[in-house]
Amino acid sequence: MRGAAIAGGLVLLLLIGIGIYGLLSGPDAPEPAPPDATVTATAPTGGISASTGPDPVVALGGPEAFARAVAVALFTWETTSGYGPADYAQALADATASVEADAAAGDVRAYLPTPAAWAQLRMHQTRQWLTIDIIEIPAVWEIAVAQAAPGQLPDGAIAYTITGTRHREGTWNTEAVTTAHPVAFTVFLVCGIERADAPQPDDGASETCQLLRLSQLDNPLR
Repeated sequence: MRGAAIAGGLVLLLLIGIGIYGLLSGPDAPEPAPPDATVTATAPTGGISASTGPDPVVALGGPEAFARAVAVALFTWETTSGYGPADYAQALADATASVEADAAAGDVRAYLPTPAAWAQLRMHQTRQWLTIDIIEIPAVWEIAVAQAAPGQLPDGAIAYTITGTRHREGTWNTEAVTTAHPVAFTVFLVCGIERADAPQPDDGASETCQLLRLSQLDNPLR
């Protein structure tokens, strides 16, 4: 009994350290520092199709599909699209649960370049995208759910840790260059059952989800 209590305390301390204590008790976690927004010149390795602007984050399809959609929305932007960081953030805000809206907005801003950095990146015609290698429910989350007291976590809450590669493409001294950087982070969601008359995805899944919080970049749950 005592060992279980100690284990539960360790899980709680881990969640606090990750920066999502608001999920458990309400107060916002300190906003993480924004990631580096500097383009580094490397040998060109390819490209992607031009972006037409921020796409809505599809909430239907189940939790894993939604976690993937959130991850793609977080990392996909193009400085020459006519949109800015606030526009890309709004696409995620529209898919965020109201209970954590303010805190989640801070989480999202930490993943996007600041307006000043965006202006510099636009000079290099920079665009960014993400390739996902692994998406899985972290073991520590399963422990936290099993040991959480009634009402301590929102009903339908689930977490997915995503590992992948952040790609950037732009110009440096008129030459096309790309960079690749490994990333890892955790997406916290809340999912429920959609109305029977709601539009259904191709796989027939009726569960709809909303974004709760994000971990600090490169400080995920494992």
